[in-house]
Amino acid sequence: MEDSLEELGQLANTAGAEVLGAIFQKLETPSPSHYIGKGKLKELMELRAEFPYDLVIFDDELSPTQQRNLEEALGVKVIDRTALILDIFAKRAQTKEGRLQVELAQHEYLLPRLAGQWTHLERLGAGIGTRGPGETQLETDRRHIRQKIAHLKQELERVRNHRALYRHRREVEGIPVVALVGYTNAGKSTLLNALAGADVVAEDKLFATLDPTTRRITLPSGQQALLTDTVGFIQKLPHSVVAAFRATLEELEEADVLLHVLDITHENAAEQSQTVMDVLTELGLSEKPLVTAFNKVDRLLPEIAEPVEAEAAIAEESVEMAAGYPNAVLVSAEKKWGLGALLERIEDVLARTWVDVRLCIPYREGAIVSLLRERGQIRAEAHEPRGIEIEGRVPCRLLALVQPFETRNMSLPGRAAG
Repeated sequence: MEDSLEELGQLANTAGAEVLGAIFQKLETPSPSHYIGKGKLKELMELRAEFPYDLVIFDDELSPTQQRNLEEALGVKVIDRTALILDIFAKRAQTKEGRLQVELAQHEYLLPRLAGQWTHLERLGAGIGTRGPGETQLETDRRHIRQKIAHLKQELERVRNHRALYRHRREVEGIPVVALVGYTNAGKSTLLNALAGADVVAEDKLFATLDPTTRRITLPSGQQALLTDTVGFIQKLPHSVVAAFRATLEELEEADVLLHVLDITHENAAEQSQTVMDVLTELGLSEKPLVTAFNKVDRLLPEIAEPVEAEAAIAEESVEMAAGYPNAVLVSAEKKWGLGALLERIEDVLARTWVDVRLCIPYREGAIVSLLRERGQIRAEAHEPRGIEIEGRVPCRLLALVQPFETRNMSLPGRAAG
């Protein structure tokens, strides 16, 4: 609970607020009217004399009734964790897609809370020009927001289809995709910059980057891969945010390997790792091949200065620290330590997804043969009257392309693909 409140404070700072203090209360169930009990509400009201606050942020999502009652009792603006995250997202989104996604989530959050916007009319008393027009305006606003939500969903569907075209092109090219996932501020953008020589903004703030970024990297064998950065995860990530960012998170569905970046120096590293795994499970991605990068290892080895010493120290530390994590590698994205070992591990995991094939490709399909030479591994090749016979291995994303040419009746020696 204290960790969650501390994180809420970091989110508030990221949004531009100055945190004056934090309080909590232990209750069996939240109060339906004010979320907190009457005594804690009174304490919060009295604190304003000592700390002249003008905003109160609750760590859990408030109901429209709770938010309205709290604002009336405290006389200041009251928001919850969801509204705070959406505010940060609205500031950070740079692309058209990102802005559409944030706007959709904001409108869906606002819709059930509209009634509170018209309480000032109720205070005027009943009669012509007060309550009646208020309700009319409320219904008008609701209808307007529903229309806006429908329009935003249509726009996002166009974005989704556009992304699907890009993904199809990538599949045709056969370039494997590695998607970065991790808790916000774990160092994903810094690692992307280190591996791909990119120039993505990397700050020591929560949700420093929001829009997805894809860069090409070269694996140790010379093979090319695409590395995609996605939005960072966080505790209590609102479902409305996950739903709104469906188009972005589809990048994870199409990835061949997920690269989980974990800040090994954080005191709650295990809990943050579990949060990421929970979100992946919620998205139906828990069975994806996974590589774990324990980042910021340089902070655990402050006495190490030379890269050669760092590689040896990392190799020694990794055996014990990586236990229980799939395909774990210790790295420092900032110092660029351990990146070679990380790329080797990624390539090794990618290789496990490759498939043995025996093909006979007609001479008119020379482009496919060139693609196999560039993206696959050819063990044997022969030019026969009916076409080019090839035995080798191909990435899974090329399988659909070459399946029409699979054959077992070949002159090449060797075992047919299973």
